[in-house]
Amino acid sequence: MVLILVGYATVSGRTPFAETGDQYPGEFTSTATPVLFFLGLLAAAISLGGLAFVVIAARPDHDGAIGFEVFRAHRLVERFSLAWVVLACVMVALTAANRSGIAVSRMFSGSAPLQLIDATEQSKAWIVSAVCALAVAVLARWSLQWTSHVVMLLPGAIGVIALGVAGSAGQGPGHDYTTGAAIVVFVSAGLVAGMSVAAAITLAHDTSDDDLRQTASRVHHVAAGLLGCAVAYSVVEVAFLVPARFLVTTAYGRFAVVALAVTAIALVVELRAIRAVRAGTHTRASVITASTIVGVCSIVFAAVVAGMETRTAPGLLVHDFTVLDVFLGYNLPERPTPWTLATMWRLDLVLGLGAVAAAGVYGLGVRNVRRQGIEWSKWRTISWMIGCLSLLVVTSSGLRTYGMALFSIHMIEHMALNMFIPVLLVLGAPVTLALRALPAARRGALPGPREWIVWLVHSRLTAFLSHPVTALIVFVASLYIVYFTPLFGILARYHWGHEAMSIHFLVTGYVFYWAIIGIDPGPRRLPFLARLGLLFAVMPFHAFFGIATMTMNSVIGYDFYGFLKLPWLADLQHDQFLGGAIAWGASEVPVVIVVIALVSQWASSDRRAGARADRQADAYPDDELAAYNAMLEELSRTRR
Repeated sequence: MVLILVGYATVSGRTPFAETGDQYPGEFTSTATPVLFFLGLLAAAISLGGLAFVVIAARPDHDGAIGFEVFRAHRLVERFSLAWVVLACVMVALTAANRSGIAVSRMFSGSAPLQLIDATEQSKAWIVSAVCALAVAVLARWSLQWTSHVVMLLPGAIGVIALGVAGSAGQGPGHDYTTGAAIVVFVSAGLVAGMSVAAAITLAHDTSDDDLRQTASRVHHVAAGLLGCAVAYSVVEVAFLVPARFLVTTAYGRFAVVALAVTAIALVVELRAIRAVRAGTHTRASVITASTIVGVCSIVFAAVVAGMETRTAPGLLVHDFTVLDVFLGYNLPERPTPWTLATMWRLDLVLGLGAVAAAGVYGLGVRNVRRQGIEWSKWRTISWMIGCLSLLVVTSSGLRTYGMALFSIHMIEHMALNMFIPVLLVLGAPVTLALRALPAARRGALPGPREWIVWLVHSRLTAFLSHPVTALIVFVASLYIVYFTPLFGILARYHWGHEAMSIHFLVTGYVFYWAIIGIDPGPRRLPFLARLGLLFAVMPFHAFFGIATMTMNSVIGYDFYGFLKLPWLADLQHDQFLGGAIAWGASEVPVVIVVIALVSQWASSDRRAGARADRQADAYPDDELAAYNAMLEELSRTRR
């Protein structure tokens, strides 16, 4: 693959730079950029997928440490994460030089390297990737705990996503769709690549005959699902970035066709492997062969993506850009009205479809529980479904469409994601449903999803994050850190930034309300009166945030909102005032819902405690009371 990319760069020569009007940086820089991009992306993918393989194939001991059956995969993560760190650091300077049209040797001799890096989106993406890679490398070096590998999946995924959203996918018309598609494609392809490589290595040596079928089934099923998502989302991305007439006539288009082809081939291989496992006709050699083929397809995919990400998509080259194309990806011809908020839908490919998937999985769980004859509250189901529907509406309707451009509408979105939707999702008790719907692992079999959930819920990390004090601090502090620092201006500029804010506020809200009204099992909870006090302790912070936003002389995120220059929005300060008023007033509604839920739980708890006391009294009579009654009866008889 390296030689193929070298040949591609040599043949392309100055063409990619002439297409964009950029200066040619020289043969070495232009050739090294796609080659090292490929190696860095491959190292990141193997690290991410290797972690996933450890998580699904490990048999942890009683202390939670992974066993020998996945230790080889763990070592793979250790080594490739270090390579990822080194390559990412090199790519920071190399990408800046390549995009700036200068030789990389001149980056630190007379030029201003920091300014060049700051002016290049992909260089900043490689910085994020390097930080994430370093986190994975350090944790992998010092911890063998199963829960640590689960935690490492987060920085691993972020490091891979950063490389996908900083290229052509994050630019031009419709970049809200292409950014969402790139997030799913890069994570899915990265997981499949690493899982396939780890499976091919470990299944040949360390997996016992008893675990082979179960491990192979898990790897193939997970890989097939991820590859299906990658194919579907790749089609969306290509449809926006490569007009049909450029699919064959441009190098970018041909790369896109090859990427779709190898992904489809890998999917077919995984589906055939699943059928063999189900039929019982699989062997160790056949499983390793299937994983090897998928691994090779993943390597080809990474090489093709490296070629695509180091040049500009043809759809962007022929488009006449407007300011809204650059910052939003779509036009907003009129001011928001109830009608436009209800009808201007742009489906969020990450959170919007994620809400649909969450509702579907929950419904399957309820069906499985009822088939077992276990009663499940309809109110929990209704709460979860309304929460998922609200998440779909907030992230895909006109609230998100206009929320990208107006601070006031964004605050409606924020309050819903942080204070309303989490309440509904927490009351749905998804963990309890999963524990009842999922079967326990058979004796001697690999731990399954049910055991994974139990370990995570009762882990030290979950205990720390869900501690009331921690949850309160994160819930309140993140509000001020995001909006009262330059961070909001950076995140508001990009669609991935809005996705990051939405996920962050949704998760922090869920954790906070889980500590107050959570039904699911978890760490030790506070008494009901203390939970009520914790809830009321939050209210002044939100009120102060709303008042501070209304009275500020400066505009939050002015560097972003000022560039939009919407013709029907004359006063950014007034829009911010309106957003602060919304934050101040809307914070009261979720509090009422939470208080009602908390009081209801409190009353139910007292009723259950009284019922237990009555049952105990019936089953175990009070000896002292019986003796006292006997004494009274004896006194009454002697007096007579």
